[in-house]
Amino acid sequence: MALHTRDGGFVMPNAWDGLSALMLADAGFEAIATSSAALAATLGRSDGRHEVTCGEHLEHARLLGRLTGLPVNGDFEDGYGDTPEDVAATVEAAVESGLAGIGIEDTSGNPDQPIRDFDEAVNRIRSAVEAAKGRIVVTGRTDNFIQGRPDLDDTVRRLTAFAEAGADVLYAPYPPDLDALVAIVTAVAPTPVNVLISPADKVLTVAELQKAGVKRISVGPALYTHAMEAVEQATKALVAGDLTAATTGISFERISDLLARSTN
Repeated sequence: MALHTRDGGFVMPNAWDGLSALMLADAGFEAIATSSAALAATLGRSDGRHEVTCGEHLEHARLLGRLTGLPVNGDFEDGYGDTPEDVAATVEAAVESGLAGIGIEDTSGNPDQPIRDFDEAVNRIRSAVEAAKGRIVVTGRTDNFIQGRPDLDDTVRRLTAFAEAGADVLYAPYPPDLDALVAIVTAVAPTPVNVLISPADKVLTVAELQKAGVKRISVGPALYTHAMEAVEQATKALVAGDLTAATTGISFERISDLLARSTN
Protein backbone atom coordinates (compact mmCIF):
# COMPACT_ATOMS: atom_id res chain seq x y z
CA MET A 1 0.00 0.00 0.00
CA ALA A 2 2.96 2.32 0.44
CA LEU A 3 2.99 3.18 -3.28
CA HIS A 4 -0.68 4.21 -3.04
CA THR A 5 -0.25 6.54 -0.09
CA ARG A 6 2.91 8.42 -0.99
CA ASP A 7 2.77 11.86 -2.60
CA GLY A 8 1.91 11.57 -6.29
CA GLY A 9 1.14 7.86 -6.25
CA PHE A 10 2.49 5.79 -9.12
CA VAL A 11 1.98 4.37 -12.60
CA MET A 12 1.27 0.64 -12.74
CA PRO A 13 1.49 -0.58 -16.37
CA ASN A 14 -0.09 -3.85 -17.47
CA ALA A 15 2.04 -6.60 -18.99
CA TRP A 16 0.71 -9.46 -21.12
CA ASP A 17 3.64 -11.88 -21.26
CA GLY A 18 7.05 -12.50 -19.79
CA LEU A 19 8.99 -10.25 -22.16
CA SER A 20 6.65 -7.28 -21.81
CA ALA A 21 6.90 -7.64 -18.03
CA LEU A 22 10.69 -7.64 -18.22
CA MET A 23 10.63 -4.54 -20.40
CA LEU A 24 8.51 -2.72 -17.84
CA ALA A 25 10.79 -3.80 -15.02
CA ASP A 26 13.86 -2.72 -16.99
CA ALA A 27 12.26 0.69 -17.54
CA GLY A 28 12.11 1.18 -13.78
CA PHE A 29 8.44 0.69 -12.94
CA GLU A 30 7.96 -0.29 -9.30
CA ALA A 31 4.92 -2.53 -9.79
CA ILE A 32 3.05 -4.08 -12.71
CA ALA A 33 -0.36 -5.57 -13.31
CA THR A 34 -1.95 -8.21 -15.43
CA SER A 35 -4.67 -7.28 -17.93
CA SER A 36 -7.57 -9.69 -18.19
CA ALA A 37 -8.37 -8.34 -21.66
CA ALA A 38 -4.81 -8.71 -22.95
CA LEU A 39 -4.40 -12.15 -21.40
CA ALA A 40 -7.65 -13.34 -22.95
CA ALA A 41 -6.61 -11.99 -26.35
CA THR A 42 -3.27 -13.81 -26.24
CA LEU A 43 -5.25 -17.01 -25.69
CA GLY A 44 -7.69 -16.26 -28.50
CA ARG A 45 -10.58 -15.70 -26.10
CA SER A 46 -12.91 -12.88 -25.05
CA ASP A 47 -12.55 -10.87 -21.86
CA GLY A 48 -15.21 -10.68 -19.18
CA ARG A 49 -17.04 -13.84 -20.19
CA HIS A 50 -15.32 -16.34 -17.90
CA GLU A 51 -13.40 -17.77 -20.85
CA VAL A 52 -10.06 -17.55 -19.03
CA THR A 53 -9.94 -19.70 -15.91
CA CYS A 54 -8.76 -18.60 -12.51
CA GLY A 55 -5.96 -21.14 -12.69
CA GLU A 56 -4.74 -19.77 -16.01
CA HIS A 57 -4.74 -16.23 -14.69
CA LEU A 58 -2.91 -17.23 -11.52
CA GLU A 59 -0.24 -19.05 -13.53
CA HIS A 60 0.14 -15.98 -15.74
CA ALA A 61 0.48 -13.63 -12.76
CA ARG A 62 3.00 -15.92 -11.07
CA LEU A 63 5.10 -15.89 -14.25
CA LEU A 64 5.21 -12.08 -14.34
CA GLY A 65 6.20 -11.88 -10.69
CA ARG A 66 8.77 -14.65 -10.94
CA LEU A 67 10.51 -13.10 -13.93
CA THR A 68 10.58 -9.53 -12.64
CA GLY A 69 10.61 -9.76 -8.87
CA LEU A 70 8.08 -6.88 -8.88
CA PRO A 71 4.79 -6.65 -7.02
CA VAL A 72 2.02 -7.86 -9.34
CA ASN A 73 -1.61 -6.76 -9.22
CA GLY A 74 -4.02 -9.31 -10.70
CA ASP A 75 -6.86 -8.00 -12.87
CA PHE A 76 -9.16 -10.88 -11.93
CA GLU A 77 -12.45 -9.89 -13.60
CA ASP A 78 -15.33 -10.60 -11.18
CA GLY A 79 -13.24 -12.71 -8.83
CA TYR A 80 -13.90 -15.97 -10.69
CA GLY A 81 -16.96 -17.20 -8.91
CA ASP A 82 -20.72 -16.99 -8.62
CA THR A 83 -20.77 -16.49 -4.86
CA PRO A 84 -18.92 -14.37 -2.28
CA GLU A 85 -17.36 -17.59 -1.02
CA ASP A 86 -15.96 -18.26 -4.49
CA VAL A 87 -14.46 -14.77 -4.53
CA ALA A 88 -12.86 -15.41 -1.14
CA ALA A 89 -11.32 -18.62 -2.49
CA THR A 90 -9.87 -16.69 -5.44
CA VAL A 91 -8.34 -14.10 -3.12
CA GLU A 92 -6.82 -16.85 -0.97
CA ALA A 93 -5.35 -18.47 -4.08
CA ALA A 94 -3.92 -15.10 -5.17
CA VAL A 95 -2.28 -14.66 -1.77
CA GLU A 96 -0.80 -18.15 -1.96
CA SER A 97 0.49 -17.36 -5.45
CA GLY A 98 2.40 -14.35 -4.14
CA LEU A 99 0.35 -11.59 -5.76
CA ALA A 100 0.58 -8.15 -4.20
CA GLY A 101 -2.88 -7.02 -5.27
CA ILE A 102 -6.13 -8.22 -6.78
CA GLY A 103 -8.98 -6.42 -8.50
CA ILE A 104 -12.60 -7.53 -8.11
CA GLU A 105 -15.20 -6.10 -10.51
CA ASP A 106 -18.96 -5.85 -10.11
CA THR A 107 -19.43 -7.45 -13.52
CA SER A 108 -21.37 -10.67 -13.99
CA GLY A 109 -20.17 -12.16 -17.28
CA ASN A 110 -23.79 -12.03 -18.43
CA PRO A 111 -24.21 -9.69 -21.43
CA ASP A 112 -27.92 -9.31 -20.67
CA GLN A 113 -27.21 -8.02 -17.14
CA PRO A 114 -23.51 -7.12 -17.09
CA ILE A 115 -23.46 -5.33 -13.71
CA ARG A 116 -24.37 -7.18 -10.52
CA ASP A 117 -26.96 -5.78 -8.15
CA PHE A 118 -25.64 -3.35 -5.56
CA ASP A 119 -25.93 -5.58 -2.49
CA GLU A 120 -24.41 -8.56 -4.27
CA ALA A 121 -21.48 -6.48 -5.50
CA VAL A 122 -20.79 -5.09 -2.03
CA ASN A 123 -21.01 -8.51 -0.40
CA ARG A 124 -18.45 -9.87 -2.86
CA ILE A 125 -15.99 -7.09 -2.02
CA ARG A 126 -16.57 -7.65 1.70
CA SER A 127 -15.85 -11.34 1.26
CA ALA A 128 -12.66 -10.53 -0.67
CA VAL A 129 -11.47 -8.19 2.08
CA GLU A 130 -12.20 -10.73 4.81
CA ALA A 131 -10.23 -13.37 2.91
CA ALA A 132 -7.36 -10.97 2.26
CA LYS A 133 -6.73 -10.28 5.96
CA GLY A 134 -4.44 -7.44 4.96
CA ARG A 135 -2.11 -9.78 3.07
CA ILE A 136 -3.00 -8.46 -0.39
CA VAL A 137 -4.25 -5.11 -1.70
CA VAL A 138 -7.91 -5.43 -2.68
CA THR A 139 -9.24 -3.11 -5.40
CA GLY A 140 -13.01 -2.70 -5.59
CA ARG A 141 -14.08 -1.86 -9.12
CA THR A 142 -17.35 -0.87 -10.74
CA ASP A 143 -17.69 -1.09 -14.51
CA ASN A 144 -20.78 1.09 -14.84
CA PHE A 145 -19.22 3.46 -17.36
CA ILE A 146 -17.94 0.76 -19.70
CA GLN A 147 -21.09 -1.35 -19.48
CA GLY A 148 -23.57 1.24 -20.74
CA ARG A 149 -24.56 2.59 -17.31
CA PRO A 150 -23.27 6.19 -17.23
CA ASP A 151 -24.61 6.82 -13.73
CA LEU A 152 -22.14 8.86 -11.68
CA ASP A 153 -24.29 8.77 -8.54
CA ASP A 154 -24.55 4.98 -8.60
CA THR A 155 -20.84 4.72 -9.33
CA VAL A 156 -19.99 6.85 -6.29
CA ARG A 157 -22.50 4.89 -4.20
CA ARG A 158 -20.86 1.61 -5.16
CA LEU A 159 -17.31 2.81 -4.65
CA THR A 160 -18.18 4.34 -1.29
CA ALA A 161 -19.77 1.05 -0.21
CA PHE A 162 -16.72 -0.87 -1.42
CA ALA A 163 -14.53 1.39 0.73
CA GLU A 164 -16.80 0.88 3.72
CA ALA A 165 -16.53 -2.88 3.14
CA GLY A 166 -12.76 -2.53 3.44
CA ALA A 167 -11.47 -2.21 -0.14
CA ASP A 168 -7.97 -0.73 -0.18
CA VAL A 169 -8.24 0.91 -3.62
CA LEU A 170 -11.23 1.99 -5.72
CA TYR A 171 -11.61 1.96 -9.49
CA ALA A 172 -14.21 2.99 -12.06
CA PRO A 173 -12.80 2.80 -15.61
CA TYR A 174 -13.44 5.75 -17.92
CA PRO A 175 -15.53 8.30 -16.05
CA PRO A 176 -16.96 10.70 -18.64
CA ASP A 177 -14.70 13.67 -17.91
CA LEU A 178 -12.29 15.23 -15.44
CA ASP A 179 -15.10 16.73 -13.36
CA ALA A 180 -16.58 13.26 -12.85
CA LEU A 181 -13.17 11.89 -11.93
CA VAL A 182 -12.60 14.63 -9.36
CA ALA A 183 -16.08 13.99 -7.96
CA ILE A 184 -15.19 10.31 -7.48
CA VAL A 185 -11.83 11.06 -5.88
CA THR A 186 -13.40 13.60 -3.54
CA ALA A 187 -16.34 11.40 -2.57
CA VAL A 188 -14.25 8.37 -1.59
CA ALA A 189 -11.29 10.16 0.01
CA PRO A 190 -9.01 9.17 1.61
CA THR A 191 -9.25 5.77 -0.11
CA PRO A 192 -6.85 5.76 -3.12
CA VAL A 193 -8.35 5.76 -6.61
CA ASN A 194 -7.01 3.97 -9.69
CA VAL A 195 -7.61 5.41 -13.14
CA LEU A 196 -7.47 3.52 -16.41
CA ILE A 197 -5.46 5.87 -18.64
CA SER A 198 -7.78 8.91 -18.29
CA PRO A 199 -11.39 10.05 -18.35
CA ALA A 200 -13.28 9.02 -21.49
CA ASP A 201 -13.27 12.41 -23.15
CA LYS A 202 -9.56 13.24 -23.12
CA VAL A 203 -6.22 11.59 -22.45
CA LEU A 204 -4.47 13.55 -19.73
CA THR A 205 -0.87 13.50 -18.58
CA VAL A 206 0.31 11.66 -15.50
CA ALA A 207 0.88 15.02 -13.81
CA GLU A 208 -2.68 16.16 -14.59
CA LEU A 209 -4.15 12.97 -13.17
CA GLN A 210 -2.03 13.25 -10.06
CA LYS A 211 -3.14 16.85 -9.62
CA ALA A 212 -6.73 15.58 -9.70
CA GLY A 213 -5.91 13.32 -6.77
CA VAL A 214 -5.44 10.01 -8.57
CA LYS A 215 -3.06 7.69 -6.73
CA ARG A 216 -2.62 4.86 -9.23
CA ILE A 217 -2.65 4.90 -13.03
CA SER A 218 -3.01 1.70 -15.02
CA VAL A 219 -3.22 1.24 -18.78
CA GLY A 220 -5.17 -2.01 -19.14
CA PRO A 221 -4.63 -3.63 -22.53
CA ALA A 222 -3.32 -0.40 -24.12
CA LEU A 223 0.33 -1.45 -24.33
CA TYR A 224 -0.75 -4.77 -25.80
CA THR A 225 -2.94 -3.11 -28.44
CA HIS A 226 -0.10 -0.70 -29.20
CA ALA A 227 2.16 -3.68 -29.89
CA MET A 228 -0.54 -5.37 -31.96
CA GLU A 229 -0.87 -2.23 -34.08
CA ALA A 230 2.83 -2.62 -34.93
CA VAL A 231 2.20 -6.27 -35.85
CA GLU A 232 -0.71 -5.30 -38.07
CA GLN A 233 1.36 -2.67 -39.89
CA ALA A 234 4.19 -5.15 -40.38
CA THR A 235 1.69 -7.68 -41.71
CA LYS A 236 0.40 -5.17 -44.25
CA ALA A 237 3.96 -4.44 -45.32
CA LEU A 238 4.63 -8.17 -45.74
CA VAL A 239 1.52 -8.61 -47.87
CA ALA A 240 2.75 -5.71 -50.00
CA GLY A 241 6.11 -7.40 -50.44
CA ASP A 242 8.09 -4.97 -48.24
CA LEU A 243 10.32 -7.28 -46.23
CA THR A 244 12.33 -4.42 -44.74
CA ALA A 245 9.33 -2.70 -43.15
CA ALA A 246 7.85 -6.03 -42.12
CA THR A 247 10.92 -7.21 -40.22
CA THR A 248 12.17 -4.05 -38.51
CA GLY A 249 11.85 -4.19 -34.75
CA ILE A 250 13.58 -4.89 -31.48
CA SER A 251 16.70 -6.99 -31.90
CA PHE A 252 16.83 -10.52 -30.59
CA GLU A 253 20.02 -9.51 -28.78
CA ARG A 254 17.92 -7.05 -26.78
CA ILE A 255 15.38 -9.78 -26.06
CA SER A 256 18.11 -12.15 -24.93
CA ASP A 257 19.56 -9.47 -22.68
CA LEU A 258 16.19 -8.89 -21.01
CA LEU A 259 15.63 -12.61 -20.52
CA ALA A 260 19.07 -12.92 -18.93
CA ARG A 261 18.08 -10.32 -16.36
CA SER A 262 15.01 -12.20 -15.20
CA THR A 263 14.81 -13.39 -11.60
CA ASN A 264 13.45 -16.74 -12.82
